[in-house]
Amino acid sequence: MNIIEIINKKRLNDVLSKEEINYVINSFIKDEIKDYQMSALLMAITINGMNFDETLFLTDAMLKSGDRLDFSGIDGLIVDKHSTGGIGDKVTLILAPLLASLNIKVAKMSGRSLGYTGGTIDKLESIKNFNVNLSNTDFMNQVNEINLAIASPSSNLDIADKKIYALRDVTATVSSIPLIASSIMSKKLASNADFIVIDIKIGAGALIKTKKEAIKLAHVLINIGKHYQKNVSCILTNMNQPLGYAIGNGLEIKESIDALNGNGAKDLMEVVYSIASIIISKAKNIDLKSAFNEAYQSIQNKKAYNKFLEFVARQNGDIKNIEVANDIEAVISDETGYIIGIDADKIGKLVLELGALRLNSDDIIDHSVGIVLSKKVGDFVTKGEVLGRIYKNKKSIDLNDFKECFTFDKTYNNKDKTIYGMIEDVK
Repeated sequence: MNIIEIINKKRLNDVLSKEEINYVINSFIKDEIKDYQMSALLMAITINGMNFDETLFLTDAMLKSGDRLDFSGIDGLIVDKHSTGGIGDKVTLILAPLLASLNIKVAKMSGRSLGYTGGTIDKLESIKNFNVNLSNTDFMNQVNEINLAIASPSSNLDIADKKIYALRDVTATVSSIPLIASSIMSKKLASNADFIVIDIKIGAGALIKTKKEAIKLAHVLINIGKHYQKNVSCILTNMNQPLGYAIGNGLEIKESIDALNGNGAKDLMEVVYSIASIIISKAKNIDLKSAFNEAYQSIQNKKAYNKFLEFVARQNGDIKNIEVANDIEAVISDETGYIIGIDADKIGKLVLELGALRLNSDDIIDHSVGIVLSKKVGDFVTKGEVLGRIYKNKKSIDLNDFKECFTFDKTYNNKDKTIYGMIEDVK
């Protein structure tokens, strides 16, 4: 068995065996298979795909490449939520304390930004002194005591995924459904939560561009979960414009605080409440309407906000000291009309140019910079109104590039939804 034969086999669209996939993963993490060879195999998989058994074998091999968290010391049901990534996606920052305020335990390992989408860990690190590196003991104690901990995974968790993802990001192999599914589920299974909700973003600012692809991915994710006796639900959400108004680490923390105080953007809160309703209904064995009411009341009575403050303080963060740039430039509209589109992908690239995101895993980011939209799709704008504000530090962008993210028309008849649907079970 050798890597050249395996690459050629997948290039010819043949099915790889469990033994071949195990050989690839084990040899790659030992550096016996070179990056250029793994890149060739990843491209063959992206072009020709994998059947379900191959995807399951890949997930299992990646899962076994590192440690698995042991949450046996945590009392009660443990829930986790994952997003496939989107521009301005700050849902976890609101959802996690909301659930914890309702006595639902959230034990979450989160990642950093890579490419055009932000990472929850980077956002939390824009809070001065916030500690994302918790020992397993501290992590479990915190979940038991305040129902919530969010930390960066240890270097020994899902080793294969870290190495493979670094290659995928620079070899145009990120959007492969088998590779997405195995990456997500190997991480989630290693994290060992009892119930997992996966937010599959769809649209211009997401990895998944169509509902058809999203449904296909959801089926694979749920069936992998079934194999491991894990309850997995998927929600399909719109990423054709940034979620909420803020894009950038410290700015998204600020917007999340506003949302926890009852002033959240409509589209953002629709996603938060939808995911919260799914999790609460499962955790408490109640219907979705009752679950929604519990989530809504947690925001209105500030229980969720107070839990967020407790969570930040517990991980040593100074909530009064959030990194936000002082150099702010308003961008004025040259047009009058309804906004019928905001290019989320292009907005993400502009935030990357400002330094808020990273192209390589070792890039140093600026937590203080980003963009805050003043208008969203469906809003009517007159010439001279502010479209958004650029928060900058050492880097800048062409303001005309930002203006070009907006598409205008004289009328607005778009009926596009924020939530496309939910998939909980498949055969």
